[in-house]
Amino acid sequence: MGRGKIEIKRIENSTNRQVTFSKRRAGIIKKAREIGVLCDAEVGVVIFSSGGKLYDYCSPRTTLPRILEKYQTNSGKILWDEKHKNLSAEIDRVKKENDTMQIELRHLKGEDLNSLQPRELIAIEEALQNGQTNLRDKQMEHWRMHRRNGKMLEDEHNLLALRMHQQDVELSGGMRELDIGYHQVHHDRDFTSQMPFTFRVQPSHPNLQDEE
Repeated sequence: MGRGKIEIKRIENSTNRQVTFSKRRAGIIKKAREIGVLCDAEVGVVIFSSGGKLYDYCSPRTTLPRILEKYQTNSGKILWDEKHKNLSAEIDRVKKENDTMQIELRHLKGEDLNSLQPRELIAIEEALQNGQTNLRDKQMEHWRMHRRNGKMLEDEHNLLALRMHQQDVELSGGMRELDIGYHQVHHDRDFTSQMPFTFRVQPSHPNLQDEE
């Protein structure tokens, strides 16, 4: 018995839909590969699942961007707007600048100099001399800054030492005054204790003998 025809419409059952998608996707990519090999054709296939997942295939001897460029040229349809064109041109410009800088860097390192003309060698020599001068100036600037910071730290250290010395002097002077006062009090007490009794006692009332 032959297989019955399948009605071409959306498969409602999600499981059956996913199984059918996997089978048909594999079949399409297989046919694209076969036609590319058998017929020497440039083939590109792009498939997005219902969930947005990308599946693609391209003939081994070409690339998908080249196929799209051919399609745009032959069909007259614009696939890239002006914004994307400008972005692509900017990417190409940056790549070229990067390549140029890589070559210049190798030259500055002393590599690949045999292909350079004398004028180019003179320019590299001047660039190296300027770089050496700038490096020396930067080193001197750092040295001056380091020396200035060291001087500031030394001044702060001397100021703190002076303040500590002043506090020590003030503290020593206060202790000396307390010690002198302490000895003076004891001296006065000793002197009073050594005085004769008659000098130490002073009457607080008039002489009673004068009244008699």
